[in-house]
Amino acid sequence: MRLVAYNIRYATGTGPSFHLPVPGAGYLRSNRQVLDRITTFLRDLDADIIGLIEVDTGSIRTGMVNQARFIADELGHYSTYQCKYGEDSINQLLPIVRKQGNAFLAAPRVHGERFHYFDAGIKRLIIELELDQCVVFLVHLSLKFRHRHYQLRHLHELIRRQSKPVIVAGDFNTFWGDHEIYLFMQAAGLRNANVEGKPSYPSRWPRKELDFILYGAGIEPVSFDVPSVQLSDHLPLVFDFEVTATAGADAPAGAAQAGA
Repeated sequence: MRLVAYNIRYATGTGPSFHLPVPGAGYLRSNRQVLDRITTFLRDLDADIIGLIEVDTGSIRTGMVNQARFIADELGHYSTYQCKYGEDSINQLLPIVRKQGNAFLAAPRVHGERFHYFDAGIKRLIIELELDQCVVFLVHLSLKFRHRHYQLRHLHELIRRQSKPVIVAGDFNTFWGDHEIYLFMQAAGLRNANVEGKPSYPSRWPRKELDFILYGAGIEPVSFDVPSVQLSDHLPLVFDFEVTATAGADAPAGAAQAGA
């Protein structure tokens, strides 16, 4: 199977023009050409599952175009998406911001999603996608170090309840790379698919490993890549894998009991 994790920054593009006429002004305008190029890029990857971070689900910024649904329709995929802020957050009331979310796109045969929310941070959404043989979590962690660690503890509890092999993907905002999540990976029984520690941010001159695909027992990596495409400020992650364990086999410590 192939999994892609990609922070697309609402298809607002990248480069100097993003910060004109004032820094960050690009967040207020989407670019249909960029969305089309991202869609073409993802189509060429022919992924089974795509986790999109920072997707606009239909605000005035995109002319009410739901980017998750648009890409999914072009690829012939199923889509599930949700606002990334807490259900009681004031951000749910703000124009544009309330349409900022994360999404899974997957082949039509894939179904079974659940939405969870962290107790800390502004970006709180966790999307859980259950497949026949494994479970994939999609996250966008907080920019604040303290909040990230509260969120990792919450995520660890969700992982412990699983009886199937687990993959966790997304933008972790870890400015110290996988050193910052080492203890979390050890506790959850996860490994970093990016064994070479290739940076994913910023896309023009990658220096930081902010984006991760982590996998647990029962997942056998086949290949991993960080394609050099400058369609967003982040680079995408591409992970090919096989599921080698059936449900309940080789699950992380405590998972079988917690899921009973």
